[in-house]
Amino acid sequence: MEHDTKTPPYLTSDKTSFAYVSARDRWPVIVTGAIDDTYRSVAQCDDAEKRDEGKTIIEELARLKYEMQHDRPLTPIRDDGHPDIALYNAELASLGTPTWFAVPWLYCECYLYRRVASSFALSTHWKSYDVFARQKINTFRSSRPAVLELAARYKEIVEADRKASTSKGEETGEEAQKKQLLFTEMCEICLWGNATDLSLLTSLTYEDIQALQGSLARKASEANILVNDLSAAYTVLRRAQQAGKKERRVDIVLDNAGFELYVDLILAGYLLSSGLATHVVLHPKSIPWFVSDVLPGDFAALLSALANPRPFYETASEEEELQGKTPAPLAEKEEAELKFLFAEWANLHAEGQLLLRPNRFWTHGGSFWRLPAEEKGLLEDLQGSEVVVFKGDLNYRKLTGDAAWDPTTPFTKAIGPLGPGSGINVLALRTCKADVVVGLQPGEDEKLRDGDDSGARKWAWSGKWAVVSFSEGK
Repeated sequence: MEHDTKTPPYLTSDKTSFAYVSARDRWPVIVTGAIDDTYRSVAQCDDAEKRDEGKTIIEELARLKYEMQHDRPLTPIRDDGHPDIALYNAELASLGTPTWFAVPWLYCECYLYRRVASSFALSTHWKSYDVFARQKINTFRSSRPAVLELAARYKEIVEADRKASTSKGEETGEEAQKKQLLFTEMCEICLWGNATDLSLLTSLTYEDIQALQGSLARKASEANILVNDLSAAYTVLRRAQQAGKKERRVDIVLDNAGFELYVDLILAGYLLSSGLATHVVLHPKSIPWFVSDVLPGDFAALLSALANPRPFYETASEEEELQGKTPAPLAEKEEAELKFLFAEWANLHAEGQLLLRPNRFWTHGGSFWRLPAEEKGLLEDLQGSEVVVFKGDLNYRKLTGDAAWDPTTPFTKAIGPLGPGSGINVLALRTCKADVVVGLQPGEDEKLRDGDDSGARKWAWSGKWAVVSFSEGK
């Protein structure tokens, strides 16, 4: 609140913004999905007490949906024992008595997921239930073609890095250029992996998901990266490597589970095998968040799928059974490449080179401008990293305060206290799925609007365009 930018935030009352579209169209669908998922689990439950408690949660979610659709005032979140509840309710009080269609977008969207989480947290039998887990793992399964393609590519890269590490002689200019190009490719794979954000793509078919992934789709999308600061980030990592720093850490503030977590792990493994990092710290969320965000359990579920890929990929889903479809069997080579990934990542995790470090700050209701005041310990921890990678649209919104900046505003200014002098090197990998955007050239936003005089920045809503923004804070 007092630590936020003075630039006005996007509001759900603004009918020209994606905030209004989200509140009116997306959020009711998401809550309905949560109700349906809980209902399925309740129906499969043998324990009468747990079943009754599940029905109560369903009633609470239905009431939440009603309040949202009828523009009722937001009510204080019930105390479930976590200190962030006081922060949420204090901010709500400072806003007066806002209704769902007249409130800052960022706060309201975070409030929605925090309120859903409190219904489960206050229960006895459903405390650890992830209402979005089923969707997340099913979407990863449907990403099979891209998963297999990247598994083969990753194995080649790791084996090439191991061979190169044993060779003698000075690095040639061509070799140095190849290394930077590979870094760029790995980061762009990581960037476009965000195209499978479940909170936005809830109606896509398997075929639609597959079309968003794969090398041909990535190549076609390179022209759609409006800001690309990857070379600056690479320079920082390469400089630390060449200086012989004993510990070179990269942090990744995660976004989505499923295929995106998979490509995040591809990037993490590449950074470690290439020597650009000695440790990678992954920052998941602590509660089910924005449908598809990573929880620690999603990491375990993904590794489990890779450890034994045949049952995961060859067992028909409920939808496939209804359609009479049988999944194609994995080839032996494909199975071996997936198991190679599991062995690599499980070993890196066991050796302490690949770490998970959740923090409740990531699910607070405000922007990252509040980090120095609200979570000083986390700030100091991130300052020990060579580069902190913030994945996805929500992290970008939080970095920039989800404010209505002029689109030519420098990224370094828009991230406020995490910019120059913060002690943190920030790299944001973001496909655009919200109104806020900074760092554009003069006239670029107008060109992308393409004569649309509605006042809406609709080009920034679909995930077609991306920005890769870097701030050197050290």
